[in-house]
Amino acid sequence: MTLPVSRRAQRVKPSPTLAVTSLAARLKSEGKDVISLGAGEPDFDTPVHIADAGVAAIRAGFTRYTNVDGIVELKDAIIAKFKRDNGISYERSQVLVSCGAKQTIFNLCMAVLDPGDECIIPAPYWVSYPDMVMLADGVSVTPSAGPEQGYKITPKQLAAAITSKTRLVLLNSPSNPTGAAYSSAELRALADVLVEHPRIVIGTDDMYEKIYWAKEPFTSLLTVAPELYDRTITINGVSKAYAMTGWRIGYCGGPKEIITAMGTIQGQSTSNPASMSQKAALAALNGDQSCVAQMNKAFKERHDWLNAALNSLPGVSCVPGAGTFYAFADVRGAMRNLGMRDDNAFCEYLLNKALVAVVAGSGFGAPGHMRLSFACSMQTLEKVIERLRAVLPEAQAKSA
Repeated sequence: MTLPVSRRAQRVKPSPTLAVTSLAARLKSEGKDVISLGAGEPDFDTPVHIADAGVAAIRAGFTRYTNVDGIVELKDAIIAKFKRDNGISYERSQVLVSCGAKQTIFNLCMAVLDPGDECIIPAPYWVSYPDMVMLADGVSVTPSAGPEQGYKITPKQLAAAITSKTRLVLLNSPSNPTGAAYSSAELRALADVLVEHPRIVIGTDDMYEKIYWAKEPFTSLLTVAPELYDRTITINGVSKAYAMTGWRIGYCGGPKEIITAMGTIQGQSTSNPASMSQKAALAALNGDQSCVAQMNKAFKERHDWLNAALNSLPGVSCVPGAGTFYAFADVRGAMRNLGMRDDNAFCEYLLNKALVAVVAGSGFGAPGHMRLSFACSMQTLEKVIERLRAVLPEAQAKSA
């Protein structure tokens, strides 16, 4: 007998990034020398002073429930961070700490979307956005930006995507999967469109703010468009910048009424984030930031090398990113050389022939691409390019 599951659960797709990581792990357990570039997490250990703060919290007995929305000290550190880095002022009642920024965004979708409401998600997008919207009974609208426009939508595209049903817009800069980041002028132009639609709530996912190397300083939407303050939720976390993915701490600041609703939803799902993780996050935000700069320097070096290497492969084109630890390569030429129309089949080919696991662009709303995480050593990246170079010329020759 098969037990039924809800229609809602049946609609949701497994995360393609987690699926690739799981498949690579299975092949490795079978003795195959697979290199996996699917996981989106830093390869560095959590900095010692941050880890020590978490251990100290456990040893001090700080292992009980906290306030659902986070401990006061951490909320104060988040308020100081927003003011220091982004010029945005919040009060404690406007800040929510969650079990990772993924939960923050899920809370936001649940708090503002009613059945049939539309959420604009520029493509390429992070794989989880559309499914979160779906779980909230919303509808995703995905204007697409290709490599010819740097994977960034234009104000004209945003305006065209807005309807009477639009309730939420999600912006991610720097972007997972592309590494593209909107300049202050580009954000200002998008803001000019949103100003004309006062019912729309905006969520800005700034998770990769600190993994960034463009010439212009990082800019958050509210920094250039303070008039959107009353309906913008600024989202961030400690996972990427401080190599704390497993600690599960995300946070946001925004209008009190929406933050309160998000906190109520969180209170009926997970309640508070882990107490000791909150103490570690407090040490991350208030402590020495040199570890962030060191990791960013390494990611920038890997990006520069990998971007050039990918562009040297037959049928592969890769636009340089402004941040994150992902390369998003256009592989439509390589797919044609292989006689393939499906990027999933192309990535399966790379896994079988080169023992390299990457994520197909279709999962990010951009067919004909692949995402590679360079959160690994340079030696690993060099080996990956060697393997890809060995199989792609051969495939090109066969198609001649």
